[in-house]
Amino acid sequence: MSVKVKFLGGAKTVTGSSHLISVGNTDILLDGGLFQGHREAFYKTNTTFHYNPRTIKAMVLSHAHIDHCGNIPNLIKQGLRCKIYTTSATKDLADLMLVDSGKIQEEDVRYVNKINRRMGLPLRKALYTAKEASKATRIFRSISYNQKFCIAKDIFATIVDAGHILGSGIIILDIKDQDRSLRLGYAVDLGRRNLPLLNNPVIPQGLDYLILESTYGGRLHRPIDEAQSKLRETISRAVKRGGKVLIPSFTLERTQEVLYFLNELLKEKIIPFVPIYVDSPLATNITDLFKYHLDFLNEKTRQAFKRGDNPFELLNLRFIRDQKESKALNTDKRPMIIIAGSGMCESGRILHHLQNNIEDTRNMILVVGYMAQDTLGRRIVEKTPFVKIFGVEYELNAEVVVINSFSGHADQTELLDFVSGCLPLKRIFLVHGELEQSKILADILTQRAQAVYIPDKDEEVLLN
Repeated sequence: MSVKVKFLGGAKTVTGSSHLISVGNTDILLDGGLFQGHREAFYKTNTTFHYNPRTIKAMVLSHAHIDHCGNIPNLIKQGLRCKIYTTSATKDLADLMLVDSGKIQEEDVRYVNKINRRMGLPLRKALYTAKEASKATRIFRSISYNQKFCIAKDIFATIVDAGHILGSGIIILDIKDQDRSLRLGYAVDLGRRNLPLLNNPVIPQGLDYLILESTYGGRLHRPIDEAQSKLRETISRAVKRGGKVLIPSFTLERTQEVLYFLNELLKEKIIPFVPIYVDSPLATNITDLFKYHLDFLNEKTRQAFKRGDNPFELLNLRFIRDQKESKALNTDKRPMIIIAGSGMCESGRILHHLQNNIEDTRNMILVVGYMAQDTLGRRIVEKTPFVKIFGVEYELNAEVVVINSFSGHADQTELLDFVSGCLPLKRIFLVHGELEQSKILADILTQRAQAVYIPDKDEEVLLN
């Protein structure tokens, strides 16, 4: 029996996670993520497949973030017909995420094509539509945590809690034949300990090989409790000078975490009572889903819901669905907090808020999540003096504040602790990280006598 891993995406980068496991003539896919970046690279990377989607026997999906599930509608268009196994929470979340992704692509293309027509440039095309995305989860199958199930002959899978977002999982593959057995762990993405709302990550035992994320392989997070104090400080400063606080936030998990902390601050009456808007139909729907999947939340949060203490119901909080209401916020001069997707500022309603507010020195852009290379979010984090939004250049005058302690990804210490709990291992493959971060983590693991490898995109490796 030969077992091979082909690293299709998320290798030496943090987007587009997808990995092909070949056991003899049987192909299994782990994740089908969307690569996020410039429009040309976005379209080319997400439509180029170095394998045949029609041959895939099964897919196991770790969680519902777009960089892990977002290319599934496109894979289906290219012939993918297998079952996709994941948790019930991930299935419900992915249904929302994928339709929204298709809708955003359609809206973005319409807006860009207006400009392109005026400038005589080629028209763009959406990777997939909302209608096409709505059909994707029909082939999803819900699996409970810790439930071992057969996905192909002599190949079994188990999903355990990754502690990263609602319903996220570490995937374990048990591969057997007459001669031997092999156990592969896939921890991409891995959560942190003691996050609000979620349980701690489970550490799987008895692994031979581990595919591990390395997003923060060279960095340490500040304690999550510090996020609350820094949130208080920055919001108070912006409101005092009459500015708006724009929070580009991932609609899934990060938005809910920010609301959780805002709720705590408001209960203690230590931030100004200003309007708070969640300007995202998707975030609104996702937040509603949390109360239907209480079993995936930690004990403290479950008890709070049972007492009727919903952390997502604030007196000054309004969820916005209508686009006209969203646009009206740009002419409203009051101090306010606007939480809007997308997290990396590459699409969604946050772009329109940035477009209308980025040049005002009173305003603040509060970054609470990771911004990948070559995204508008990264250029804002790096405080590039001029940035382009919808092809038009704007001066970055708004104050930029980054709160890294919000991260839902394990940092260097947490990754090392996780690996220690998984030992012994034959080999560790580091993915889902910029090369610099992966190298730092690899060097430390190598010093600790671990066999570590950082694969290239589309590289294939034989597991002995």
